[in-house]
Amino acid sequence: MRTLVAGGLLVGAEGSQRADLWVEDGRIAAIGSGLPWEADRTIDAAGRYVLPGGVDVHTHMDLAVVGNVGPGGEEAGGPDDLGAESTADDFASGTRAAAFGGTTTIVDFAEQAPGQSLADGVRAWHEKLARAAAPIDVGFHLIVRDLGERPRDELAALVEEGVTSVKLFMAYKGDLMVDDATLWRAMELAAELDATVMVHAENGDVIQGLVERARSEGKAEPRYHAATRPCGTEAEAVGRAIALAELAGCALYVVHVSCAESVERIEAARRAGQAVFGETCTHYLLTDASDLERPGFEGAKFVFTPPPRSAADRERLWRALRADALSAVSSDHSPASFEARLRLGRDDFAKIPNGTGGVEERLTLIHHHGVNGGRISLNRMVELLATNPAKLLGLHPRKGTLAVGADADLVVFDPEREVTLTAAGLHSRSDHTIYEGEVVRGAPESVMVRGELVVDRGELVAPAGWGEFVPRQRARPWWNTAVAR
Repeated sequence: MRTLVAGGLLVGAEGSQRADLWVEDGRIAAIGSGLPWEADRTIDAAGRYVLPGGVDVHTHMDLAVVGNVGPGGEEAGGPDDLGAESTADDFASGTRAAAFGGTTTIVDFAEQAPGQSLADGVRAWHEKLARAAAPIDVGFHLIVRDLGERPRDELAALVEEGVTSVKLFMAYKGDLMVDDATLWRAMELAAELDATVMVHAENGDVIQGLVERARSEGKAEPRYHAATRPCGTEAEAVGRAIALAELAGCALYVVHVSCAESVERIEAARRAGQAVFGETCTHYLLTDASDLERPGFEGAKFVFTPPPRSAADRERLWRALRADALSAVSSDHSPASFEARLRLGRDDFAKIPNGTGGVEERLTLIHHHGVNGGRISLNRMVELLATNPAKLLGLHPRKGTLAVGADADLVVFDPEREVTLTAAGLHSRSDHTIYEGEVVRGAPESVMVRGELVVDRGELVAPAGWGEFVPRQRARPWWNTAVAR
């Protein structure tokens, strides 16, 4: 279908212009004023922004929930503590929520199960996605537990299939955590294959000791989630990962950076010309450790990892986003239900299922608090939520930009529309949002994926199964350019 998006303010990372967009065969075919062709469908975007569809490169759909320290780890009390609990959203509900929030592509984390090959870990996620009839496009990273006997061959095959990044955990001892030898070997292979290494950077050994001490002292409340994961445990791991990545010569992407000390290490590495990039997440920009102390066990809703930090750390993250010390904002969407938090963790903070939602709220909150709040420009918002994630993880120039030839992934955004965020009004299956009752100004009105309307004025109108798997490129050329700038 040929579509004309007329009269909107086109907002990209590099600048804005008032112009029309012509969409044909799923791509942006022309940009200009008064385009003369006859369209099958015209979308009136007057008084609206036209944004590139959001790219969220950090989500966890249909994943087993993780306790404060880790499922099955000795610190959490054994493998049966969390039972069969999983994140509230599978790919069907999670991608629907993303679409309503103006995100048109996610990159989710496929997880290698214990004893499973790397290829089988990715295959399991392909099977989940195939059952979901997702309305938006989806790519995969791979969480690596064990490199196995033939890691180079397996990783090379996955890179060729478009899974060009692997994630390793430096925390959750006894479950997801890898040792430095495995991390180092993965980095060497990534450098050889021109893939990207992502790290969850926290010192799992130190955290284990702090958790055991707190539990032995009878400290059970949610606030001890933050007390047992202080900023130093994150910053130390960030520094160690940067040092190992420099030795290996690999590109490094540090996920969910939460504190000033970590920002400083990333900033120093980037000044030195190292290919290191950091993301933060919406919840670190809008919450702090005091939220864990909310009465009535409400603080348990703020158990995510790393934990919420101080108000000073929060403001440091905003400054880092302005200055490009941090390069992306993701959601880390992995909501565990409040019911499960209460049932499993009422008497022990280490058993509280870990994670929060945000894939639908990300754009509206960053626009409201960032742009309306004067912290970042509108163009920088697009760069952080769409363009940089697409570039850093191998989706650009197909995704994340308003350019001729790019996929017609578009958001018609009403900057004056007021929305009250509530769990009942969102499209996740989660039974809560940590932003309950917040009023934001600016929200998506219509969302298009590859030229097809998937959300139109509050209704999901996507053809069944419109979303597809998106293979990603090796991202090294962009890493080099971005570091040089």
